[in-house]
Amino acid sequence: MHSALRTPAVIVCAIALSGAAPALAQSDDMPRTASGRPDLSGTYDIATLTPLQRPERFGDKAFLTEEEAAEIARQEFDRNLQRNEASDPNREAPPVGGDGSPGAAGNVGGYNTFWIDRGNDAFRIDGQWRTSIIVDPPNGRQPPLTAEAQARQAELAGLRRPNTGTAWWMIENGPDAPGPYDDPEIRPLAERCLLGFGSTGGPPMLPVLYNNLKRIVQTDDHVMILVEMVHDARIIRMNAQHAPPEIRSWLGDSVGHWEGDTLVVDTTNFNDTPALRQATRDLHVVERFTRLDADTLLYRFTVEDPNVWTAPWTGEYAWPASDTRVYEYACHEANYSFRGILGGARILEQDVREGRVPEPPR
Repeated sequence: MHSALRTPAVIVCAIALSGAAPALAQSDDMPRTASGRPDLSGTYDIATLTPLQRPERFGDKAFLTEEEAAEIARQEFDRNLQRNEASDPNREAPPVGGDGSPGAAGNVGGYNTFWIDRGNDAFRIDGQWRTSIIVDPPNGRQPPLTAEAQARQAELAGLRRPNTGTAWWMIENGPDAPGPYDDPEIRPLAERCLLGFGSTGGPPMLPVLYNNLKRIVQTDDHVMILVEMVHDARIIRMNAQHAPPEIRSWLGDSVGHWEGDTLVVDTTNFNDTPALRQATRDLHVVERFTRLDADTLLYRFTVEDPNVWTAPWTGEYAWPASDTRVYEYACHEANYSFRGILGGARILEQDVREGRVPEPPR
């Protein structure tokens, strides 16, 4: 039987210093539905400082010591303190663009650390702190990419350009050359507020920089998972067949069934741009939701995509219950920066037409 717990950073530090371990709820506290199935309904905060892939310095070491886990918590706690310091450079406004200084043109900044919520600590299962979410391969890292995926990755890397504050596409290719900001529909899905970044909506559902709440509503026929980031809502049909292969979507087609007290969700039928980075339409994900106690789910998943990875890979981590409410994340309605992105590109293009092109930074 698994057991899992996430605790606040200060508590983690105290545990590491004292050597004591908090008591865990017992499995006989498990809530069940009227039909006798484990009741997974509730809100969960999946934020964790444990990375998806194990840092290479740990090698095949799957577990952290109490001291190592406490140090990770301390480091994050220190960063949280810095968020409230007036001298924190991450809270300052970006430099004024267009003043001719290297790198200043076009710099509008981004989220400062005040808005980031990665959690307070790592997670542990069976009383052991994990070094990564991935548990297979044994090194805690994704398998090697296929030759096809490596070529695709190299091609995409060649398309990435630094922000020089100029319409480089016109400078390099002529005034009539197409550019990356010509049409809103060619921008990335997350930028357009159509899909949460980092596979937060999944599958697999992974922790990201902020907005890590998940809300599960369960019936005998369907399970709904509401994702805080953007507006994703996964509808899992129980004991059903997959949709025909020509029907595809960003989140795929999820069907579920029970294996004992574990909800197993099989997802196929992705379109060409799944939420999981690098994945293709042939992505296949199997997820397992197991209630460990009244306050914790164990979320386990296996990813397979023969176009990307040379072997399947598996991860698992704890989902602690939360009494925090999930509010609407009206990303698209408040996406004022998107208009700025497109409008700014038109200004840069006009600069080229009228000969006002600053020298690129050196």
